[in-house]
This record gives sequence, structure tokens and C-alpha cells, in this order.
Amino acid sequence: MKRSTSLLAALCMALCMLSFDLYAQLTTPRPSPAAELTQTIGLTKVTVNYSRPQVIRGANDRTGQIWGNQVPYGLTANNFGNQKPMPWRAGANENTVITFSTPVKIEGKAIAAGSYGLHMIPNADGTVQVLFSTNTTSWGSFWYEEAEEVLRVSVKMEDAPFTNVLTYDFVAFSPNTGTLALSWDDKRIPIQISVDQETTLANIRDQLRGVIGFGWQGPLAAASYCLNNNINHEEAIGWADRAIAANRSGQTLGVKAALLFQVGNNEEGVKVADEAKEIANVNELNILGYQLMGAKQMDKAKEFFLLNIERNPEVANCYDSMGECYVAMGDEKAAIKMFKKSLAMNPPANVKANSIANLQRLGVEQAE
Repeated sequence: MKRSTSLLAALCMALCMLSFDLYAQLTTPRPSPAAELTQTIGLTKVTVNYSRPQVIRGANDRTGQIWGNQVPYGLTANNFGNQKPMPWRAGANENTVITFSTPVKIEGKAIAAGSYGLHMIPNADGTVQVLFSTNTTSWGSFWYEEAEEVLRVSVKMEDAPFTNVLTYDFVAFSPNTGTLALSWDDKRIPIQISVDQETTLANIRDQLRGVIGFGWQGPLAAASYCLNNNINHEEAIGWADRAIAANRSGQTLGVKAALLFQVGNNEEGVKVADEAKEIANVNELNILGYQLMGAKQMDKAKEFFLLNIERNPEVANCYDSMGECYVAMGDEKAAIKMFKKSLAMNPPANVKANSIANLQRLGVEQAE
């Protein structure tokens, strides 16, 4: 009997230990759930992994009490971890982690590709120090060490519409920049991230060494990128030539012509545009006309737009574009005639809106 009692006690203890182990491994929903934001800037992938606390959760309403209270201004006393004054973790739970697939600049300061713990020090004057640390695995900022900090920038907090759940998002873009913003309660913290164009060009060059470099589309896309960003013209013209060699078309010739116009070589640009017009389709010929307008070759642009009308008399956009050329040349009477012709052809909505807007700018009501 005594032996049976001992066995029973041992079994109960084992079950308790098993139950504790099972409980310790149980995953339940977090009050501040995890989230991930990914955005591409240029050819660079930016990812933010963070947790999302709320201003209002159930009966707990902290509206207006986040900044300077829940998130203190300055460094916070730390009685745990390394016991050093600590910044804010810029989220909740584990480190907020930001990852860059290539080198970037943060507020104009360079940082290498990789993952970084993201921390912040908000101040009462509205400035915020944004800190990037090599430590990405800690819980919160309790073990923050300045020695692990690779970059610190200063930004300005902004007033913003109320955001209950802490949110990271990209709120502004240009071809090579993006503004990452943390929004919570009634404030927003914007951080500008920029990609050096040379980084993008290096990536493009590397891609063109692969299979994509054997067709015409890859070199044309590379040349077009340079055209759109007004950079790297000599190499871009070479890429355009590669595209033309593989596919001589109004599109490929048009990109080369535009690059030549962009560097001020109008004589060569016109020669290439003349080659392109012989094989260009309606859209390509239209684009060539606008390129010539941009190069101040107005008579040549007029020639191209009139040729497009001759070839495609049923396309309303040809008349609309000819009208814009006449406006640029100062011939308002001819322009009005073209815009009215466009509208008489029941054009697509975008063409119709453009013709009407141009007529209104010329002081002509549509019904006239």
C-alpha cells in the first residue's frame, strides 16, 4: 500500500510538471500584436517588423496621454536589463527591427544594408532622435547600448489625425526616396529614406549581365530609367543602342532620341526621331512629338503631330495633341479648331477632359 501511494504521488508530480511545460509553450494572442510593413524604394526593399499597442483598449482610454506620459520624453530610468537610461522601443514587445536590402541614407546619412533595432527618444520640444542599433534580438530597449548604435538622426514630430493602433507606413514617395512614418495617438514621426541612384545603377548593370541583358527589353528599361531620372546619359545611350540593335522600333529609337534631347544634342536627336517616325505606331509618334516640343523643336513637333493625324484620322488624341502643340506655338485659333475636332469624335474620358480644359484656358466654352 505504501508503495502504491508513492507511485501515485510520483505520477501526480510528473503530470504537474508535464502540465507546466505544456502551459509554458502555449501561444495566446498578444495585446500588442506583431505586424510587418514592406515597401520598395527604387530597387531597395525596406521592411519594418514591429508590435502595435493601442491608445484605447477596452475600458482603458489613453487618448492624449501617450506622448510625454506612456512614452516619456527623453531617456527613461531603467531598473531592469543593463539598468542604463533607455530610449523607447518605437513599438511594443521585442525590438522594432528595420531591414534594408541595399545601402540607404536616413535623413541624408548613410547606413549599410542589413537589419537594425529601431529606437527613438522623443523630446518635449517636438524633436525625436531616431536610433539604429546592431542589436535586433532584445526585448524592448532594456539592454540598449550606445556602443551598438550605428546611426542617430534627428527628425521633427508632426500633428496628425488620431491613430488608435500604432502604425508604420510610407506616406510620401519620389523615384528614389520614401518617407516612413510612425503614427500613434495624435502625432506622427516621419523619417526620410533615400536610395543612392548609383546603388540602383549598380543593380541594373548586374541584371544586364544575366539573361535579361540578351533581349531588348532589359537594356531599354535601363535606358528609360536614366531618361526618367536625367542621369548617366552616356551609358544610357549605349543601352538604347543595344535595344535598337535587337529591336529597331519607334519605342527604342524614341528613347534614344529623348536621351539625346536631354543632353542638348538636338541635331542628333532630330535625326533619330526622323528614323523613328517611319516605323512608329500612333502612340510612339505622339510621344516623339512631345519629345520634340520639350527640345523646343516646335516646327518639327508640328510635322510629327500632323503626320499622326494623316496616318490615324480616326484617333481623337491626335487632334488633342496637335492642339497642345499649337498652344505652345502661340496659334490659339488653330489650337481651338483641333480641340473642338477632338471633342466632336467622342474621345476617351481622359482625352475629352484634356480638350475641355484646354478650351477653357483659351476662353472657349465647350458648347460654343
